[in-house]
Amino acid sequence: MFKVGDLAVYPGHGVGIIEAIESKEISGITQTFYTIRIKGTGATVMVPVDNVDVVGLRKVVDEKTVDKVYAILRDKNKKREIDDSQTWNRRYREYMERIKSGCVLEIAKVLRDLYNLKNDKELSFGERKMLDTARSLLVKELSIAKNVAESKVEEELNTLLGS
Repeated sequence: MFKVGDLAVYPGHGVGIIEAIESKEISGITQTFYTIRIKGTGATVMVPVDNVDVVGLRKVVDEKTVDKVYAILRDKNKKREIDDSQTWNRRYREYMERIKSGCVLEIAKVLRDLYNLKNDKELSFGERKMLDTARSLLVKELSIAKNVAESKVEEELNTLLGS
């Protein structure tokens, strides 16, 4: 599916580059792994080739999907999909599941919902951190998908979100 030099999105961590495809023996079983260096953090992740679907490793989104992300962010009147009357930690868990799914559309919904919630009431520390994480994940992937600087995507998000 991937080859050395390809960009891939590792859910919850963001975009990385496939640095190597190598076989390793673990507990007497030989498996092939993608070695991925995450852009921004420099973290290295090894994903078994056989588990790509389970882990959710995927290619960077295309322009059509970028348009869908922007449509989600533009829709400020959309009712929040997670009940904001819940306790902050229950909301946090539900938002975290969406971020960990790796689906760029779900991450966009988290960003939109938390940003709108922020306008209604003060976010908990965890929610503020999650807002930053969702924004960062989107900025990195969208900048690569659109082949523009991250600062340009940041400006576009600020405009869309009204910040």
